[in-house]
Amino acid sequence: MKVNINSEIGELQAVIIHHPGSEIENMTPQNAERALYSDILNLTVATKEYCEFEGVLRKYTNVYEVKDLLVEAIQSDNIKKELAYKVCTNEHADHVYDDLMELDNYAFATAMIEGVEMKKDNLTNFLSQERYSLRSLHNFFFMRDASISMYNNVLISKMANTVRAREAKIMETIFDHSHTVSAKTINPINYRDYDPELTIEGGDVLIAREDVIFIGLGTRSNTKAVDFLIERFKESKTTMNIVVQELPYKPESFIHLDMVFTFLDADKCMIYEPLIARHSKYQTVHIQIANGKVNFIRYRNNFMEALAVLNFNLKPITCGLPDDLWIQQREQWHSGANFFALGPGKVMGYARNSYTIEELNKNGFEVIKAKDILKGRKEMKDYKSFVVTLDGSELPRGGGGARCMTMPVWRDAINW
Repeated sequence: MKVNINSEIGELQAVIIHHPGSEIENMTPQNAERALYSDILNLTVATKEYCEFEGVLRKYTNVYEVKDLLVEAIQSDNIKKELAYKVCTNEHADHVYDDLMELDNYAFATAMIEGVEMKKDNLTNFLSQERYSLRSLHNFFFMRDASISMYNNVLISKMANTVRAREAKIMETIFDHSHTVSAKTINPINYRDYDPELTIEGGDVLIAREDVIFIGLGTRSNTKAVDFLIERFKESKTTMNIVVQELPYKPESFIHLDMVFTFLDADKCMIYEPLIARHSKYQTVHIQIANGKVNFIRYRNNFMEALAVLNFNLKPITCGLPDDLWIQQREQWHSGANFFALGPGKVMGYARNSYTIEELNKNGFEVIKAKDILKGRKEMKDYKSFVVTLDGSELPRGGGGARCMTMPVWRDAINW
C-alpha cells in the first residue's frame, strides 16, 4: 500500500499502530522524567485499555502493527546491519551491535523497541546505575510523532528529545524497505539545507487539505522545521498554505498542536477555545508558497480566523464546557481535544472527558461505547456521525489521545 493522506478526516483505509509492551514497565520513578513521563504506567491496565482502542480500529479498517512491519523491512541482512549501526552509533552503544546481529529478525525488532539489558561483565557496567545499554522506547505507542504521512510522502521526524530518536529511524526503515507499506521518505538530515537545530514531530502537523497544512510551534517543533518545509514546497512549484500556531511551553498538556485542535468532520472541529479561538499572546501566522517562492507571511488574529481565510467553514466544538475555563483546562489536560477520525464525522476519543463528549452529542455525534462495538451490541456502520468513547484511566497519563496513538497510511479523498 502506498501512502495517501490528503486530509485528517478522509475515510481511513489503513493505519499503523504499536501495541505497548514491556517497554512501558521498563521505567522507574527515577527515570520517568527522562522518558518524558510525569508518572509511571501500569502495563496491565494500559494493555486492557489499548486492546479496546485497537479492537475498534480493527473493526473499521486495515491495521498494521509496527513490529511486524519492521520484521518485514529487515529481511535483508544489509538493511538490518544498517539500522543496528545507526542506532548503536547514535546511542553510544557500539558494544551491543554484535549481540543485536546474532538475534533473529523478530527478536531484533523486539530489542529495538523494548531495549537491550546491560551486561554486567566489566567494572564500568557493574557500577553503572543504568539497567539498559539500549533504552526502551517508552513513548513508541504514540505512533503519530516519529513519522508524518504527508500527501504521498512520509516526512521523517527530527525528534526534540534524543530518547525518541530511534523511533524515527525505525519508521524510516519501514517506509523505505517494507513491502506492505511504502513511500518516498523525506528526512531533513539528508538535505544540504539541514539545520541541526531543526525539530518536528507528528503531533504538531495536521494535513488539512491538498493545499493546506497546520503546524504547531512549541516544545517539540520549531521554526527551522517550517523553513525546511517551505523550501520543499518551493521546489515542488505547487501552491501551499502553512498555518503556524504558537503553543505554550507549559503545562505539558500543550505538547503538540493536536492537543488543542483536531478535525471532526468537513464542517466541524474540536478546539481548546482559549488558545484557538481568541486573540492571545500566542501568535498565528499564515504562510503562502506559490510558483517556487513565498507569496506572503502574515499574522492572523487567531487560528479560527486563519481557517476562515482559507475557506474552511468549520463549526468549533469546545473541549470541556463552553464558558467554563476550569472544566476546559481539566479536560484538555487529559487529551480532551485529541480526537482521531475514522472518516468524516466518525471519531474516537476518551470517555473520561465527559463534558467534551456531551458537547459532541449536542452537535449530532452519536455516543458509542467501544465495549459495545467489540461485544457486537452496536455497529459503527449503522451511524452517519458518531464518537467512539474509549475507556482511559492509564493511557491518558502517558500524555496523548487517540490521534497520538495512530499513524494513518491511506485516507480516501474528501469532497470539500
